[in-house]
Amino acid sequence: MSTATEKTESPAPPPAEGSPSVGTLLLESMRSNMRQYGMLVALALIIVIFQIWSDNILLRPLNVTNLVQQNGYILILAIGMMIVIIAGHIDLSVGSLVAFIGAAAGVMMIKHDMPWGLAVVLCLLLGAVAGAWQGFWISYIGIPSFIVTLAGMLAFRGGTQILLDGQSLSPFPDGFEKMSTGFIPEMGPYTQYHNPTMVIGLVVCAAAVWQEWRSRQQRAAYELDVVPLGLFFVKCAAIVVAVMAFTMTLSSWHGAPYGLLVLAVLFVLFSFVMRNTVVGRHVYALGGNQPAAKLSGVRDKRITFMVFVNMGVLAALAGLVFAARLGSATPSAGLNFELEAIAAAFIGGASASGGVGTVLGAIIGGLVLGVLNNGMSLVGIGTDYQQVIKGLVLLAAVGFDVWNKRKVGS
Repeated sequence: MSTATEKTESPAPPPAEGSPSVGTLLLESMRSNMRQYGMLVALALIIVIFQIWSDNILLRPLNVTNLVQQNGYILILAIGMMIVIIAGHIDLSVGSLVAFIGAAAGVMMIKHDMPWGLAVVLCLLLGAVAGAWQGFWISYIGIPSFIVTLAGMLAFRGGTQILLDGQSLSPFPDGFEKMSTGFIPEMGPYTQYHNPTMVIGLVVCAAAVWQEWRSRQQRAAYELDVVPLGLFFVKCAAIVVAVMAFTMTLSSWHGAPYGLLVLAVLFVLFSFVMRNTVVGRHVYALGGNQPAAKLSGVRDKRITFMVFVNMGVLAALAGLVFAARLGSATPSAGLNFELEAIAAAFIGGASASGGVGTVLGAIIGGLVLGVLNNGMSLVGIGTDYQQVIKGLVLLAAVGFDVWNKRKVGS
């Protein structure tokens, strides 16, 4: 008599301890970058709303180019301001310094016929000296940055009036004005798109994907959690689609403006410095906990001094870009630019207590304000209501930051 042997299925092995699920990894990534992802979503929603509201004018190539050129100098200031805020300080003088540098450039180029290339170099050096002057009082004398830069705001505004004697100077040389209003020249065979801009867009896509892959490999090498490969490819595809859509929009007009190239170089440079260098880590450490940073060997006075020298140079560059776009040096240049830069930094993820923020966040915050300004102007919203709306957006962004910190701490 034969007996049948019962075959029972063995239960599936339980998931290994310590290996988080896909959902957990996704939630962790979103939680750690909540402000930045939130601002990206907000920027996308603002673009969609005003694209519909303005009868598809917002994303037309001409208007996108205008957006880049109109907000380039604010984005330059926002990068420097983000670093200042990360270090635990503030700079109220950048708007007045923008005007002062524009006035100095006008005196050099228009009154004294100085070659514009030499004048640009001297203006950048002048900005570094202005930043060093303020950085000295803040870092080595110990006067709060709010007071020092408030004094700088008044002094540079007065210096602008003295240099210009209350009058506007114009015109600037054509070569100088093209620094802000010019475009990369066309090269290669005729196509429907601007060839050099398309090449630049493809290079940016390749570099962005490579950076994402490199970052993933570094996390894996240190046995840190990484998102699943499928989600990684989705993220890379989203980056490529966004970059190429922007590139093709610019390429269907006159191509990439020179101002965008300047901004791209600054973005890559300062992103690398803040993420991959000792100086960048010391800036974060100083803003996060100054006493602990000093005990760890961070030269706090030197770092603070360098941060304000850097802010002075970037403010000078923004002043040159603004003067080139305006085509004249005016006593009223730079009004409220410091407020726009501070707002862009906080909207982009900076914390009032310091130690938090990214260069990408500053760009996102500046774009949120820029698209708001442009979109509201396209649909006919008055400047009075625009100020109210921007104030509410800033308050909401900082309020979200406070709420998020309390939630994490609880």
